[in-house]
Amino acid sequence: MPIDSPPTHVIAHLSDTHLLAGGEPLHGVVDTVSLLQQAMRRLEDSQMRLDAIVHSGDIADRGELDAYLRVREIMEPAAERLGCPIVWVAGNHDSRGPLREGLLGEEPTTSPLDSVIEVNGLRIVALDTSVPDQGHGDVDDEQLTWLRRVLSQPAPHGTILTLHHPPLPTTVRVLDPFQLRSADALAAAVEGSDVRAILSGHLHYSLNGTLAGVPVSVVPATSYTIRIDAPHLGLTGVNGSQSIALAVVYPERVVHVLLPLADSPAVVTLPDGFFE
Repeated sequence: MPIDSPPTHVIAHLSDTHLLAGGEPLHGVVDTVSLLQQAMRRLEDSQMRLDAIVHSGDIADRGELDAYLRVREIMEPAAERLGCPIVWVAGNHDSRGPLREGLLGEEPTTSPLDSVIEVNGLRIVALDTSVPDQGHGDVDDEQLTWLRRVLSQPAPHGTILTLHHPPLPTTVRVLDPFQLRSADALAAAVEGSDVRAILSGHLHYSLNGTLAGVPVSVVPATSYTIRIDAPHLGLTGVNGSQSIALAVVYPERVVHVLLPLADSPAVVTLPDGFFE
């Protein structure tokens, strides 16, 4: 197999920051503010050229305006230094009105937060799967019509679709009631389009699959993660293994890479070009 051409785009992907008003610790122990700051430092320290940052939802834990303002204070300056836009996606813990006011500086309306931007020929579509006051995800006929209209004209480098609720089955059975209920309808809208990858969050653990032949990548949370190796415990959240991800877009494919937030000691460092 020939080696791919250099990547055309790199998208940073994070999710489920779950900030609280006043910067209070989540569940009394998780410092979500410091973890988000650590995530942004990780991106800046990498010195990678990023085309966009995608936050795939549950930005705040209780939908409080102050929490959105704090997220904006952390992420916006970092994104400006990185020279890239932020794509915001609503999750089931978010509240559309305060989200719009705190992050976008817009009127606090409650309509779905669907959006589309194009960065250097790559289209990024955000689809709001949140259902107010509910944990599960869904999209209505009006949103699907909008999505089909957006996708009817291919973008030069294709489309990345991002939504909070993954269109995949969960291996943590207690999360079954909180899944996306319109995955089949979404698959029909995506099939045959130029969508090259789907980015999601929500589950707090890493998961990969496909929808209508399109790769789906679920990033772990920056707040806390969920154990998948102890189903007899039901749902167990742990303060560890938090990660962000990169979607590296090549002309031939999209590659997903996890970046753990925890610092780990180096065991060996080889200079660039060592294996040439």
